[in-house]
Amino acid sequence: MTPCVDYVITFTELAGGDAEQITAATPALMLIQLLLLPLYLWLFMGQQVAEFIEAGPFIEAFVVIIALPLTLAWATEYWADRSERGAQWQNTMGWFPVPMMGATLFVVIASQLPRVQDSIGQIVSVVPIYVAFLVIMPLLGRLVAGVLGMGAGESRALVFTSVTRNSLVILRLALALPSGYGLAPAVVVTQTLVELTGMVVLTRVVPAWLVPETPQSAPLV
Repeated sequence: MTPCVDYVITFTELAGGDAEQITAATPALMLIQLLLLPLYLWLFMGQQVAEFIEAGPFIEAFVVIIALPLTLAWATEYWADRSERGAQWQNTMGWFPVPMMGATLFVVIASQLPRVQDSIGQIVSVVPIYVAFLVIMPLLGRLVAGVLGMGAGESRALVFTSVTRNSLVILRLALALPSGYGLAPAVVVTQTLVELTGMVVLTRVVPAWLVPETPQSAPLV
């Protein structure tokens, strides 16, 4: 439903994209998507969304998943700028984002895997939609990057941020839905599995074909 703000940074860097630009844009992306999320829910579900969507889980997700980590990150930056020990701590922490993100994804996926297995017949029907999204969005992202005259690094960053979804925040909201929507978390996790597979493929396809190092030689400009 909204652009990813976590593992998209890692995949962008693996593809030689401008990961620093995405990192810098992350706070703005998160604030904008939090403002748009209620509108998305209303567009997709209508007036009935107010009957079972509670503000509590959404606020908790924002505080725990977004506000607290951002505050700690800013505090670390502040400390590192003013203390040698803080700078050492920052350098040490620089090794942790990728393994911690991997551990988080493993826990999230493992928690919903039984539901996916038990309802595979229903859930598999949405997989073609996720695959189509993975095919269409990189092409649209590359087209927009060409229109805006972006360089290779920025173009790759735009492609990856247009493809990935913020499943970890959405999953927290999906888990708060009533029993009639019990498959929603499993569907979100399925999307994550399809997306991660696609991201691995795109780390090769994007720099080699879609957005090569020389922008003018790219197929879609």
